[in-house]
Amino acid sequence: MPTDAILSTARQFLGVDPTVSITLEPIKRGASGRTILRVKTKGRDPFIGIHWTDEREDNERFIPVGHFLKKCRLRVPAILFESLKRHVVLVEDLGDVDLLSLKSQPFAERLPLYRSALEQIDRLFYAKPDKDFVLMPQFDAALYRWEQEYFFEYLVEGHLGMDATPLRQNPAFGELAERLGKVARHLVHRDFQSQNLLVKDGLVWLIDFQGLRRGRQEYDIASLVFDPYLDHTPTERAALLDLWENISDEQPEPRLFHECATQRLMQALGAYGKLVHLRGHEWYRPHLATAAKLLKEVTAATPLEAALAPVLAALH
Repeated sequence: MPTDAILSTARQFLGVDPTVSITLEPIKRGASGRTILRVKTKGRDPFIGIHWTDEREDNERFIPVGHFLKKCRLRVPAILFESLKRHVVLVEDLGDVDLLSLKSQPFAERLPLYRSALEQIDRLFYAKPDKDFVLMPQFDAALYRWEQEYFFEYLVEGHLGMDATPLRQNPAFGELAERLGKVARHLVHRDFQSQNLLVKDGLVWLIDFQGLRRGRQEYDIASLVFDPYLDHTPTERAALLDLWENISDEQPEPRLFHECATQRLMQALGAYGKLVHLRGHEWYRPHLATAAKLLKEVTAATPLEAALAPVLAALH
């Protein structure tokens, strides 16, 4: 059992026998096929235990990517102990405050945290892995098509019960994947959204980075700017892009940025549909309408607008 594996690994790390009391507190975060627990024992700072399964290929990449990012001086939790045999890693406890939990605070007060987050994306641009460092497969046309199929299968067909055949046969989706897949020069987090941005000591720290791969930097930026959990206003989105320009001396090209946002939002909607329809996670249901609203906005006046209209209308 995952809990037993984490407990055994924690005892090994702490060097204590079974008579020593250890408390395990569940942390509900995301949907990546992992068990995440806070480990507490008297006289020691708490730490986080993570048990992963083979449900997702990227789970086993958490440890090597964590070491790589720490070496590149990005803010990620320190890896304290690993047990590959048990599929367990113990990491630094960064606390429970993420960017989403601060949503009710005035946007202006949160801006320094957005700067802190975007600075990590800028630093990732300069991170250079060794030639033999194994990354997840890069964002090519096939991976963008996979994201689209995820949307068709789990949102359109699974959650809404609609026929996705016209979407699959629409050449505009394949053309979008081909355009975006032509370039994959940057390292991207791939899930750069508010739940994966923890706040500690006034700075943002990255978690859930196991999907690191080469792709378009604009994908990560769009993931935050068009984060359905935060549902930024147009004014707030413009402020975030101004902030990015201040950090990187450039703004994303508008069409490319919206196309990356289109891909990201389709992927998110596929995930929400799967989590609500197949796993009964009702927490994600309200975010379906928000993501649909944003997807409608970024596809306005594009070849995808008419194709997606019936699907997005069904989510409002």
